[in-house]
Amino acid sequence: MLTFAILLILIPMGGFLFNEIIFGPVKSRRLGVSLGINLLPTHQKVCNYNCIYCECGWNTKEGINTTSLPGRIEVKKLLSEKLDLMKRFDKPLDSITFAGNGEPSLHPEFAEIVEDVIELRNIYYPSAKTTILSNAGLLNNVVIFEALQKLDNTILKLDAGTDSMYHLINRGSENISIQQIVENLKKFKGNLVVQSLFLKGHYKDEIIDNTTDEEINAWLKHIAEIKPEYVMIYPIDRATPEDNLVKIGRKKLEEIAAKVNAIGIATKVYD
Repeated sequence: MLTFAILLILIPMGGFLFNEIIFGPVKSRRLGVSLGINLLPTHQKVCNYNCIYCECGWNTKEGINTTSLPGRIEVKKLLSEKLDLMKRFDKPLDSITFAGNGEPSLHPEFAEIVEDVIELRNIYYPSAKTTILSNAGLLNNVVIFEALQKLDNTILKLDAGTDSMYHLINRGSENISIQQIVENLKKFKGNLVVQSLFLKGHYKDEIIDNTTDEEINAWLKHIAEIKPEYVMIYPIDRATPEDNLVKIGRKKLEEIAAKVNAIGIATKVYD
């Protein structure tokens, strides 16, 4: 009997890395049967942000180095082989998902790889969706923005209402304001999903809490401007690089969701 599995490696920085370029498929609570694409190194996280809750851990001291990324030809070959194998064994597939060890759109051939993925999806699984999980921090790049618009499910995060909280949670984002993020998300004209993770805790001497009235009210104003298809609301689900963080309970998440629903936008709550 043929089986598929995700392989993870534990890293000393307090997280997990995907050790394959094409991983899964797995049953995702958000996406159904999802086949992952990791355009980043299999041995380290590569990201423009250094979020305190990232399941991949902290960025390495070496910083962003794109020289060890898989090439476009290799990605297309491996994806084609995996999809062909799944098709031959009549395996279901709901989504082909850009995810992995950091921010997928950092790959210098990201736009071209998007084209390849859509091409292969149309050949093997035309009913499956193409998806990305992105931090939305690189949308000022026109090439990246245009590539994202070609995907079926563009899932972009916004997990704070104020600049100060946004920068505390999404460390490394200090060169961009939350209003810039919002303006970029508005350009999708509603053809996107916003994902928002809520948490409490502290990092060094800084209090982390994006569930306060101030934060939620500011965040709601942003959501009202963006007008996404819907908002994914969820708590910490896996180990985080920072130990002093608290998972938000279902009741609080539902309260936040109700406020989003009250402004006419749908939500999905995961816990």
